[in-house]
Amino acid sequence: VAKDLGLQLPEIRDQGVHITERGRTQYFTLHGKTGHLVTAERIDREQLCRVVEKCVLRCELIVDGQM
Repeated sequence: VAKDLGLQLPEIRDQGVHITERGRTQYFTLHGKTGHLVTAERIDREQLCRVVEKCVLRCELIVDGQM
């Protein structure tokens, strides 16, 4: 994520990067040392997408002061 947005790792940690998702459960987070988008917890496809063939989790990344 840091590379895709053209940010340095200190900017990721210091500028307030937020990941927003629909619902109460936060499935993704940013790894503070690498800037990679990682899963915050186990994702159970059968629980989330019981009746649909294509399972998609959407999230938005907000960088304070950048966009």
